[in-house]
Amino acid sequence: MIAPNAHGHRDHEGRGPAGGRRPETGAAPASPAGTSTPGTNAGPGTGAAPGSPAGSARYLAGALALICAFMAAEVTIGLLAHSLALVSDAAHMLTDAAGIALALTAMRLSARPPAGGFTYGLRRTEILSAQANGITLLLLSAWLAYEAVRRLISPPTVAGGAVLATALAGIAVNAWAAALAARADRRSLNVEGAFRHIVTDAYAFAATAIAGLIVIITGFGRADAIASLVVVALMTRAGVGLLRESGRIFLEAAPAELSPDAIGRDMAAREGVVEVHDLHIWQITSGMPAASAHVLVGPGLDCHAVRADLERLLADTYRIRHTTLQVDHAPDPLLTIRRGTAAPPGDGHCPQAHGPAHQHRGSRG
Repeated sequence: MIAPNAHGHRDHEGRGPAGGRRPETGAAPASPAGTSTPGTNAGPGTGAAPGSPAGSARYLAGALALICAFMAAEVTIGLLAHSLALVSDAAHMLTDAAGIALALTAMRLSARPPAGGFTYGLRRTEILSAQANGITLLLLSAWLAYEAVRRLISPPTVAGGAVLATALAGIAVNAWAAALAARADRRSLNVEGAFRHIVTDAYAFAATAIAGLIVIITGFGRADAIASLVVVALMTRAGVGLLRESGRIFLEAAPAELSPDAIGRDMAAREGVVEVHDLHIWQITSGMPAASAHVLVGPGLDCHAVRADLERLLADTYRIRHTTLQVDHAPDPLLTIRRGTAAPPGDGHCPQAHGPAHQHRGSRG
């Protein structure tokens, strides 16, 4: 295997300093967690850049402090005002706080370097965090939906003024927390999940404020339970979205914005490439796509030059910088007997190749 961008030791073609080969230019390897690269302002003594791990952690910690402080006050007011909508909002804020706390923990764990059997490090802890957030949202949604229906049938007396004032204050607090979370690195599914929690809660507070206003003007107590159902719908939508996106990563699916077929065709169309098969596109964690493939090139061509060209294609066009490409010369039968029909993937080379074989147009006859 040829893996110039791999983390850890290189294989037989990608030797380190002992092998005497210089790494090819092209996709620059990612900087280790917690370090800076030229051109950034996250160097020593300059403070953490907004998009850096340290900067993201600082902004998320600020949002967490705001949410925890307001959540405690909201639970107290909700119980005194007999408002399920406020309690629902507080429950949602609890998931906000838990989500941010998990995000901060996952950021620390994922920054640890690879060691032992964890060859990718602990980068996927953030995906576990996203799964936990999604499941928590759905479980709370089920409980709040039950309570809302029960209150629609037998509505309690609700203090509309307290509901309205608390909801308006909640909108302001959530807007502040969302502004802080938005400055963190939202390419991380973990950070994006925490941000979605906060934004969803802002919409929920708006629904609760409307319910409080209705109770004040009309005395219609069921408006509080209806607002709770609006919160439930928002929580369910956010929870399902987090589970779907994190599930794709756990199932090793290609990122939604990348088409393996299109990538395979582009690779096969490059100069010198005869066939690309065993192509796999997946995500190690959010914002870190990876690719591996077996590439056959024409006899007598420079395998290293073709590989470097393919790595530049993947990095520049598809932003895939973690690549493992096995490049071999195509056997003569591959070039002479496949006239008009496509052979099975990896025919004569990889008897158990996965997926379709992408061939250069000139090799199809």
